[in-house]
Amino acid sequence: MGRAFEFRKARKMKRWSAMAKTFTRIGKDIVMAVKEGGPNPETNSRLRAVIQNAKAANMPKDNVERAIKKASDKDTANFKEVLFEGYAPHGIAILIETATDNNNRTVANIRSYFNKCNGTMGTQGSVEFMFDHTCNFRIPAEGLDVEELELEMIDFGVEEIFADEDGIVMYAPFESFGTIQKELENRNMEILSSGFDRIPQVTKELTADQVADVEKLLEKIEEDDDVMNVFHNMQES
Repeated sequence: MGRAFEFRKARKMKRWSAMAKTFTRIGKDIVMAVKEGGPNPETNSRLRAVIQNAKAANMPKDNVERAIKKASDKDTANFKEVLFEGYAPHGIAILIETATDNNNRTVANIRSYFNKCNGTMGTQGSVEFMFDHTCNFRIPAEGLDVEELELEMIDFGVEEIFADEDGIVMYAPFESFGTIQKELENRNMEILSSGFDRIPQVTKELTADQVADVEKLLEKIEEDDDVMNVFHNMQES
């Protein structure tokens, strides 16, 4: 198996299953999708993807519809996607994806987490190059041959494909998202969920004590309401 498989396996063991936080993230995704392409999922591919993810997270349909209606209101603040970079203790690179309606607040908060946990907030581009920006899709496995599907989807940008207990997962470069989404829809394949990841090109192994130092910073960052995703290059068991 490749890096995407190992990355996904490690991520699944993490603490991203907190229901309230997941719904908050999806709500922000809905606002950004509607502001960008309108409230109709049939003509807004980004919104279609968010609704699929909401369904996969068991977010009630009423919640989704309310979020779309609210996002359509001109008085609803839009969220700006901002990427933060830095180093945790022991040289661990960190990328933080945020969605914020107040950039000054978010910058101040992120900087304070680094300062309190002996980390260093970096400048733009300081660690982003250490990660591959990827997209992913999960579809049902029933009736599909993974090897055959891989050969068919290579032409659309898929670089890694594997089956797990949740279905078949495909990984591709970030810029292939639209092409793959369109092809899966043309084939009438159900997209269970989709998203984006930043996979470290090289991971760094730490001692148990060093891991605890890094985890302290990661937990503070992940608890922030403006934070959508956190990626790092620490090796996870």
